[in-house]
Amino acid sequence: MKAKHLLLALAAIGGAFEALACTGISLTAADGSYIQSRTIEWGNSALESMYVVIPRGERLQSLTPDGQTGLSFKARYGVVGLAVVEKQFIAEGINEAGLSAGLFFFPQYGSYETYQPAQSARTLVDLEVAQWILTQFSTIDEVKAAIGGVRIVGLEANAVVHWRIGEPSGRQVVLEIVGGVPHFYENEVGVLTNAPGFEWQVTNLNNYVNLRPGDVEPCKIGEKTLRAFGATAGFLGLPGDDTPPSRFVRAAFLRATAPVRATAFATVQECFHLLNNFDVPIGLEHPAGKCPDIPSATQWTSAIDLTHRVVYYKTAYNNTIRCIDLSQIDFARVSYQVHPLDRTQTQPVERITIR
Repeated sequence: MKAKHLLLALAAIGGAFEALACTGISLTAADGSYIQSRTIEWGNSALESMYVVIPRGERLQSLTPDGQTGLSFKARYGVVGLAVVEKQFIAEGINEAGLSAGLFFFPQYGSYETYQPAQSARTLVDLEVAQWILTQFSTIDEVKAAIGGVRIVGLEANAVVHWRIGEPSGRQVVLEIVGGVPHFYENEVGVLTNAPGFEWQVTNLNNYVNLRPGDVEPCKIGEKTLRAFGATAGFLGLPGDDTPPSRFVRAAFLRATAPVRATAFATVQECFHLLNNFDVPIGLEHPAGKCPDIPSATQWTSAIDLTHRVVYYKTAYNNTIRCIDLSQIDFARVSYQVHPLDRTQTQPVERITIR
């Protein structure tokens, strides 16, 4: 299986988990429209990515670590998802009820139940949890009520994820499984990255209590007056590296200071602008001359309008924003289908003619 090979390669590389530097930011427009956006990173090769349309009534079945048949379920809701490696590995998506779910890598801190072949009929592998959530539920509370009825296990022992789940109301939770026990956290800061755990990341924000938008007033040290070199000195000390804790802090403060846009699409554009700050240049985690021939470790960025049920995305190969409107899909009649995010991995360029 391609996915198994990818995850085994991750485990062998060890530190390569740092390349999976997903960053999520959510914003609400002045008209109440709620948007959840994120990046997805993989810095070792071109990550096979696709969009998936799942019709209502589709029968689905989870994998298991040993190849047995896992949990079987039928889609109650139609879904559009952005998947990686395999069509069922939805990394970010939304269903026709407006529930959104996505996975973020969570190495070293999360831990699932131990896989038991005798429990295969109740087993759901971690990379298929988002698909299960989106096809089965319309609210966060429904997910919380049902999570105990399945056994979530890892497809590969050293690869662990946690999840962001959102509703059109603007409510968002983070699901983390530690020691086989699921924990749901209300996400009031509206951002998510990777490890350590969500509660630690929120607590860590207290280390940056001095940050604020705008400038700072001059101050004196003895007889010497100190003045800022330029604008935005109030953010002096904002971490700029790409570790998950630093990205969490940066995302939280950039989100908190972002202007409230009037409409859903203006807010989608604001999300893309904010997430441009989290593009990971290729080569940061590779020795000189050893990085792969791909344009960026940030392979794609998405923004999902939960209010109007529209998926927007752009990729490292094509920064043109594309969208899929769920209101234009008849989920009772559409076929299950999978398409690459890029038909061709080419950036369109608009030529300007001077006369």
